[in-house]
Amino acid sequence: MTEIDYVKIFKALSDEMRLKILQEIAKHEEICVCKLMEQFAIAQSKLSYHLKLLLEANLIKIKPQGKWNFYSINSSLLTEVFSQKAIKFFQHE
Repeated sequence: MTEIDYVKIFKALSDEMRLKILQEIAKHEEICVCKLMEQFAIAQSKLSYHLKLLLEANLIKIKPQGKWNFYSINSSLLTEVFSQKAIKFFQHE
């Protein structure tokens, strides 16, 4: 992982709403965007923006199905970010 990857990840994690969205997605194996819209009292455009940043940081995965998108957590990335490998990356800077 590069420094730019870490910047994207920590920027995405630095927002309270994105953390809440990530937590909600983590509660489910997969969750439909329609359920996320029901869960959070924000405009659809705002939710899309937050999901876009989480996707760009590779923290979540998307699976289109019909007219809906389903989201899931990228567990392997989260495990890597919060692992010894990440700590070593920062120690070598």
